[in-house]
Amino acid sequence: MTTQTLEAEAAALSEALEGLDLAGRLALIAGLEGRAVFTTSLGIEDQVITAAIGTNRLDIDVATLKTGRLFTETVALIDETEETYGILIKRFHPEKADIDAFVAQYGMNGFYESVEARHACCGVRKLKPLARALEGASYWITGLRRGQSGNRAATPFAEADIERGLIKINPLADWDIETIRAHVAAHAIPVNPLHSRGYPSIGCEPCTRAIKPGEPERAGRWWWENDEKRECGLHVPEAASSIIPNASNAA
Repeated sequence: MTTQTLEAEAAALSEALEGLDLAGRLALIAGLEGRAVFTTSLGIEDQVITAAIGTNRLDIDVATLKTGRLFTETVALIDETEETYGILIKRFHPEKADIDAFVAQYGMNGFYESVEARHACCGVRKLKPLARALEGASYWITGLRRGQSGNRAATPFAEADIERGLIKINPLADWDIETIRAHVAAHAIPVNPLHSRGYPSIGCEPCTRAIKPGEPERAGRWWWENDEKRECGLHVPEAASSIIPNASNAA
């Protein structure tokens, strides 16, 4: 599919999704030709999407990135969610050779020392496993919301991901956190207990802290860096670093 075709399809989809509720948005994507993959980090937004997929028995693959540095609460929630909704959440792990190469170059926790090292860690623990999760997919469903950060304020319902050659679907783009919480309470959706301890956005344990009153939702991610728009590269390509030299290529 050409870039122009991909962008045109994404624009048409974004317009079609706007007038639907969450179940309708996901059902529309599930009914399209081509494989749809939802990647979940088990955060509160992602749990809302997983619940909708499982409850409505939609033909959408669900995957998660087992980075090796997740909170124990996050790992436990994977099993609980599978049991609750009778679905399979496929786990994608980093390659040992990639981790070994990172540690040799930067040290196990070298991501604290420089933005380059942190991007490199995200590259081997998240970006390369993500590439495997999305292999052969036409649609990538995410839990991105406009209210999560200034960097995501213009998030559309559908957008062309030229680098990966697919269309990214953001079915909760227009949901605010109050709507998310009300939906979770109304439908008894299991969520990460860390949310009630001041962690609105949860990533790897060494790179996530609780936020302070008044801070943005994602202020606790990579808190030691000064860039207010810091990302890991999953959703903002320019934030990604190059892959560790000589690491095995599993993408």
